[in-house]
Amino acid sequence: MAQKPSIPKGTRDFGQIEMARRNYIFDTIKSVFRLYGFQQIETPAMENLSTLMGKYGEEGDKLLFRIQNSGEKAALTPEKGLRYDLTVPFARYVVQHREEISFPFKRYQIQPVWRADRPQKGRYREFYQCDVDVIGSDSLLGELELIQIVEEVYCRLGIRVCLHINNRKILAGIAEVIGAPDKMIDITVAIDKLDKIGVEAVNNELKERGLSDKQVAKLQPILNLNGSTADKLAALKTILASSETGLKGVAEMEEIFDLVNSQLSTFNLELDLCLARGLNYYTGAIFEVKALDAQIGSITGGGRYDNLTGIFGLPNVSGVGISFGADRIYDVLTELNLFPAALQSTTQVLFATFGQDELKYALTWAKELRADGISVEVYPEPTKMKKQMAYADAKQIPFVAIVGSNEMETYTVMLKNMVTGEQQPMSLENLKNSKLF
Repeated sequence: MAQKPSIPKGTRDFGQIEMARRNYIFDTIKSVFRLYGFQQIETPAMENLSTLMGKYGEEGDKLLFRIQNSGEKAALTPEKGLRYDLTVPFARYVVQHREEISFPFKRYQIQPVWRADRPQKGRYREFYQCDVDVIGSDSLLGELELIQIVEEVYCRLGIRVCLHINNRKILAGIAEVIGAPDKMIDITVAIDKLDKIGVEAVNNELKERGLSDKQVAKLQPILNLNGSTADKLAALKTILASSETGLKGVAEMEEIFDLVNSQLSTFNLELDLCLARGLNYYTGAIFEVKALDAQIGSITGGGRYDNLTGIFGLPNVSGVGISFGADRIYDVLTELNLFPAALQSTTQVLFATFGQDELKYALTWAKELRADGISVEVYPEPTKMKKQMAYADAKQIPFVAIVGSNEMETYTVMLKNMVTGEQQPMSLENLKNSKLF
């Protein structure tokens, strides 16, 4: 019995239509990255396990795909793993290539990552990230540029979004003032799940992680502050008055909001004190972007990290970056029917012929049109015209150039518009200059 073909759960095949749509997303994002002076790099799919472990927190470490050694080392502990994200490999890259790059270093990277997660809607085991980072500067202009990039990318894609922002220094300050400074990571891991599991489950998790009932109670009014951004920041100044770190976080937020308001007065930016982002390496501003018209979770996220390169031997280098989740963006564009219709076909004109002489004639025309940058196919055999037209329909090719003996005599083609059904004779020069393609 033949084996039934299958792929691992949480992975997907991408056909021609999917790839055209994915490339539309990648090309849109790349073009915006380049507008701001970011340059592309790539890193290997696998990293040494020592590079990856301990960088993503307890939850993240559990989701690392470990690579089993082969050959003589097959029985030993795995030494390598598939990358979990692009940020930690980027930090490793910066340290390893520090003599070759200029700081601040602005890079973007579009590659797949892997997580041993439970597959569900919008969550995959293999997925692409589109990362953009600037490292080697602690200026908050970095945060501004990333917010501007988010605004421009989603404007071009036609997706309405809200960017949620918080600061890990504020979270550290909150941990201090409720009397649990050593529990900051536990607090952030728990409250980062608030949207997913609700306040009661978060409170239970906080208690399981060692917070007292009194400490959990102190946390509630802080996480439920209402009012405008200015009102929330003013309240935080009072609440965090005894925490130097917390007040520094508030000051950073005030500066970021001032910068954004001066450049993007209509952008939907929201201070979200429940936003924590579970990754351990964030130290300052943290971001998450959510689509307003689709329920799919975060489609972009990131933040400031002050010493990620320090673990690789290059301390005190600050960076800030964000990652666009291409797969979730794809799902949002699909749900909202926002992909351009023109993506369905890359072929602009198909030559359909009645015989071998006509086929050779069509090949000559095809060569000329391709030299002008027009995407052309020649149906490979002069079969029934109905079959050739069906092929054009299936591929959504907008024009068919029909070649028969009459067309060869007049050195023309009969050009058929596959949308309207209209036909007209066309010379090669007229076809080139028709502005149909």
